[in-house]
Amino acid sequence: MQRDSLFRFGGEFRDSEREAIFQAARLPETLRQCRLIFLISALLNTFFLVSDWRFFGTPHFIIAVPARLSVVAVSILCAVLIRRATRFKQAEAVTVLWEVGCAVAVAFLVSSRSDLALFVVLLLPSIFYLVAPISFRWTFILGFCTSALMLVGYLGAGPFPSTFVGLVLVLAMLNFALGLVVIHANRLRRLEWTATQSERAAKEELDESRAMIERLFMAVPIPLVVTSVADGRFVRANDAALRFFGKGAGDDLREVAVPDVFVDAESRRSLTRLLLRGEHVGEFEAAIRDGAGTSRDALITATSLSMGQSSTIVAGIVDITERKAAEAHVRWQATHDALTGLPNRLLFQERLQEALAGLGDGETVSLFLVDLDDFKSVNDTLGHDAGDALLNEAAARLLRHAAAGDLVARLGGDEFVVLSTEAIDVPGAEAKAERLLAALRGPLSHLGHAISSRASLGIALAPQHDRAPIELMKDADLALYRAKALGRNMAVVYDSGMRDAMNARVAICRELAEALAQDRLLPFYQPQVSLVTGAIDGLEALARWRHPERGIVPAAAFVHGLEDPETASAIGDVILRKAIADLSNWLATGITVPRVWVNIAPAVFRDPLFSEKLLAQLAAAGVPTSCFGVEVTETVLLARTAGDAERALKTLRENGVCVALDDFGTGYASLTHLRRFPVDVIKIDRGFVRHLDEGGEDAAIVRAIINLAADLKLDLIAEGVETRKQEAFLRQCGCNFAQGYRYSRPVPANRVPWLSQQSCLRPVEPAMDADRGGVAAA
Repeated sequence: MQRDSLFRFGGEFRDSEREAIFQAARLPETLRQCRLIFLISALLNTFFLVSDWRFFGTPHFIIAVPARLSVVAVSILCAVLIRRATRFKQAEAVTVLWEVGCAVAVAFLVSSRSDLALFVVLLLPSIFYLVAPISFRWTFILGFCTSALMLVGYLGAGPFPSTFVGLVLVLAMLNFALGLVVIHANRLRRLEWTATQSERAAKEELDESRAMIERLFMAVPIPLVVTSVADGRFVRANDAALRFFGKGAGDDLREVAVPDVFVDAESRRSLTRLLLRGEHVGEFEAAIRDGAGTSRDALITATSLSMGQSSTIVAGIVDITERKAAEAHVRWQATHDALTGLPNRLLFQERLQEALAGLGDGETVSLFLVDLDDFKSVNDTLGHDAGDALLNEAAARLLRHAAAGDLVARLGGDEFVVLSTEAIDVPGAEAKAERLLAALRGPLSHLGHAISSRASLGIALAPQHDRAPIELMKDADLALYRAKALGRNMAVVYDSGMRDAMNARVAICRELAEALAQDRLLPFYQPQVSLVTGAIDGLEALARWRHPERGIVPAAAFVHGLEDPETASAIGDVILRKAIADLSNWLATGITVPRVWVNIAPAVFRDPLFSEKLLAQLAAAGVPTSCFGVEVTETVLLARTAGDAERALKTLRENGVCVALDDFGTGYASLTHLRRFPVDVIKIDRGFVRHLDEGGEDAAIVRAIINLAADLKLDLIAEGVETRKQEAFLRQCGCNFAQGYRYSRPVPANRVPWLSQQSCLRPVEPAMDADRGGVAAA
């Protein structure tokens, strides 16, 4: 307590409210002290009254008896009144009444100047100063006034004694000394009370803190334990810990030792080492046993704590078993395919990176990229449940025939991959790929339907081909692309030429995209001639590139770019639009053109509204459908869009647009496909026509195609006719129409009017092969 919180004069609290609190706290003691003073005063003065009877008949008796009776009466009255006091002010008022009554009576008593009168003059103020429990203000006032009253009473009955001045000085010194004593006593009492209150408050706060900590310790929903460092025993445990370790309320864990709890002793030693290094360890994962002996994953937070002379550890235990199981489940869902249960692309990429990062000398990492052939047709014809069944069966077969350490993953759609770390060379990889393809080729039965299962496969090996995960995956993808381009249902190993071809294709596609943006693609027209009359029967629109440096570039020069479906579709749209516009202009100016043929890229049939859009274009341009024909290659019959192509071609044919099958005889399509699709014209591939002069197999094939077309009542056009001998062979076998450099090179649109005026195209001498493709390449 600060010194200035007490009055220097009086020793009481400066704060009146604090002083009132102090007095209220001491009220019971004050009341007891007052009652004792009043009773002793009454009792002593009664004894003195009895003793004063010996002065009966003397003047002293007449003074003493009334004075004693007054003191006794005042004391008894105050003793009665003090019992009704409930506040300090009331007790103080009763005490002041008692002091005033006693002072007046005793002042009358000492006027007799008896032998004890002088002693009483000095004693009574001292009693008032030292015994009466009242405020310092009243203590000092009553003490001083009593001294003065005693002096007046003692001196008032006769002449002043010779010691008068000394008596006054003694009383003055007595009041001063007693005042200092009272001040000191007041200060001591208040300082003691303050210290006691502070100690009590501190003890109460400490008790409350302990109680609160105990309640918190017991109420915390996670297990909390206190263990001894010396013997590893549990010292304390809260309710959650008791429940966790299979104990009931009121039990303890003193018989359990920490080593018995940890599943792995090394985990306990690691936790101890961490605590020795620092006093706190947070989020330490360990496996511990619960009350049933079951291993649980726990997150432990521990702190070293000294309890008296012993060292202990306070630890909180959070059961994360369910959380880790949920995390593992989420991780599994994030890294596995929901349909097949195989690892997905994310997990595959992680394992591929790990395998390539740990690749040592003499070791091999192999990728077998698998793509199911004709998977879309299964979904389209039998439904997605059949497709899902095929995917699940393919996954199961790959798992059965992969090596024990291989990773089989589904990358998405109908694409799978097998990651192998077997030390194999290229022949070994090819043999393994054939085993995988053979496993996939077996038919699958689903709801009474037999589903054909075949696949194409690309192979890439590290470190032979690449060591970077992304590049190795590109290598496998390029090999798979080559397998599909070669006819599918086969495995192909990557070689560097595939990367070069891809780079060339990317470069030409970029140039073609720029050419499309600059409108540098345009159609040239090559006539189709009747071998009987020499008259023009139709014109095929062929894509040409008006190159800013190389001039007019034929399609054969950018055929690699046309392998990209988007690029091919974009060029096809341009050629189709410009061919319709040219035909519309010719018809508007009276130029007779029997028919214009435009080759349609397979990717176009992905649009289910293609046929409607084409018919709308023809109608908008005022072009009769009888003047327009579309050519499709045999690859359309085998593509995933074959069903869409069939529907689109039927719609066009029903509306008068002729349909021609281009490059017939290259070996992809079967007669079943030919009968299925609506075809008006068959075009013999130039590869067969080129070697007609030599006879042999090509001549036999052409003869068979001509006979087939005649039996099916289909028109026939031979492409690439360049010599008289080729023309003569075709005419002799019954082929009606031909197309090639023998009759005309492809010409721009402004030359078609002149060409159409020729009643018979005069055959030219055999020319060099300068053009290898029509819009088929576009």
